[in-house]
Amino acid sequence: MGMFNLFDLNKDGKLNLGEQALKFNTMFSHSDEEDGDMELIDAGLDPEELEGMSADERREVLEDAGLDPNDFDF
Repeated sequence: MGMFNLFDLNKDGKLNLGEQALKFNTMFSHSDEEDGDMELIDAGLDPEELEGMSADERREVLEDAGLDPNDFDF
């Protein structure tokens, strides 16, 4: 079992669903940049398309989508 013993919080020798979720989230966590991209996608915007826009155009699109342009770094 090795390092997965770290996730066996109740020390019963096996990982229950909660412990498996903790293991998965720890091993496959996202970077802040990916989280920002997901926020844009959830708002119906394409991060790559936004990168190609001028700063003023991008600000307007983000504001129209209900997002704060200052929360994003392009």
